[in-house]
Amino acid sequence: MAKKSNIKVGEVNSLIVSWLKEYAINAKVNGFVIGISGGVDSAVTSTLCAQTGLITLCVEMPIHQHNSQVSRGKEHIEQLKKRFPNVKSVESDLTTVFETFKSIIPISNNTTKLDLALANTRARLRMTTLYYFAGIQGLLVTGTGNKVEDFGVGF
Repeated sequence: MAKKSNIKVGEVNSLIVSWLKEYAINAKVNGFVIGISGGVDSAVTSTLCAQTGLITLCVEMPIHQHNSQVSRGKEHIEQLKKRFPNVKSVESDLTTVFETFKSIIPISNNTTKLDLALANTRARLRMTTLYYFAGIQGLLVTGTGNKVEDFGVGF
């Protein structure tokens, strides 16, 4: 038998949205920028940011992404734009940047370490892109804790 949760979702949602808005106002920024991966983490976080009424810039940053991930992200952004007039979006395809980076660095023969280093590089390229948009538009970078990228703010 499933245990009944005592979490009052509506109240928790309101508390998070209020906290986000207050934090942005105190930081004297215009809103939020968030990387959209097509997953649950970025969908929930971007929805909470959109509910503040402040600018919410959703950024798609594919690097060799599966089409299903990209299409889910696009669908989510379009749904947010229909519900919230403060939501904007931009796509920055980072595949070429990533491939150029790989072409100019020495490649390790240790595939385990190489795979981890390249995963971290993808996250850092995305992070740098988010901070670029934050800087030019006066926004806060909003992290998602995305399970795909446990190496820092990426999506």
